[in-house]
Amino acid sequence: MALRPARTYNQDHVARPLDGRRRVSIYWTWSYPWEAQRDPAAMSNRFSTMTEVRNVAYPNYETPEFGAANFLQGIAGTLELFHRSTLAFQDLVTELTEHPVGVFQRVDQAGYAQPIDERILADTDTLMVFGLDHLNSELEATRGEVEALREWLRREGTCLLLAPHHDVGFTDDLNQRQIEYEHHGDRLVPRQQRFSRYTRSLMRALGVPVHNIWGLRPAVVDGTRDPLALNAYRDFDEKGLLDGVPALSFHQHLPHYELTAPEGANLRVLARQPIDPYRPHPFTDAGNTAFNAVIWMPPDGDRAGDIVLLDSTHSARRPACATCGATSRRWPTERQSGISPTLFASATASLRDVTPSLR
Repeated sequence: MALRPARTYNQDHVARPLDGRRRVSIYWTWSYPWEAQRDPAAMSNRFSTMTEVRNVAYPNYETPEFGAANFLQGIAGTLELFHRSTLAFQDLVTELTEHPVGVFQRVDQAGYAQPIDERILADTDTLMVFGLDHLNSELEATRGEVEALREWLRREGTCLLLAPHHDVGFTDDLNQRQIEYEHHGDRLVPRQQRFSRYTRSLMRALGVPVHNIWGLRPAVVDGTRDPLALNAYRDFDEKGLLDGVPALSFHQHLPHYELTAPEGANLRVLARQPIDPYRPHPFTDAGNTAFNAVIWMPPDGDRAGDIVLLDSTHSARRPACATCGATSRRWPTERQSGISPTLFASATASLRDVTPSLR
């Protein structure tokens, strides 16, 4: 078995050349120190500690690799699971594009801040923004970041993939919070967990009329954890973003991407995910049977790039294609990653993604 390349840390990004192959970057919107140093006694709006993950997922992490001598046991350990979760995806993208995936954090472990600016965008064609900052961390996109992204999106072939995460328990009604908790059934998610303040501010500034709300459990095939097929609207999918994608992965709490403007040529719901009908929830009580899972905003005006919304927790269950202004090539099942990140737009290959399956 071939050894992985040596791991590096604490150094500057090396720009990738413009050579006709797609260059993909991941941007984690959190402040790692802020999230990692949350009080473990807090009952809301924090990630699980690694100890809690080990207890809930027992015995999956009962190996020396994840013991205290080798792995962080607090909230930082769980954040590192998110980073680990994209490694197979990064390997696959590197193999297909011959470019490494750039991975950035708004504030990293060492306290260095990295806004979205020319240093990230100059050698990026597809930017995935993973909105996993809690609302009360109070992170907001700056004017400079918004202008940099607008300028970048004027470049032909760019794709901005926005992945605001769930908003569970946003009400002051404690009974409703408990109903939402029982609906998704994930013991690692507190009764209130509200994500994506940074991504929301970015969407407002860029004119993306979408609001992430709820944490909804997908309907599954009876007796399995396989989600039902998407309600896909392929007539609106001119670029074939969902070609070969019959279903998304099972994840217990997915956001509904609520539109705040009318659907139309420039704002398209490409797919809705059926909701578990056996677990009560305010959204289904209101008569809804599916939630918006994939949104596409095609190029419009001076914006030459595509904007796609898809939650970062989806896994590729079978070969799939998803392009953003690019040609595509299918990838074989044996190369399918069990854990990756979200609709990947590639000039040489395209696929559908995933994020951490901690539960």
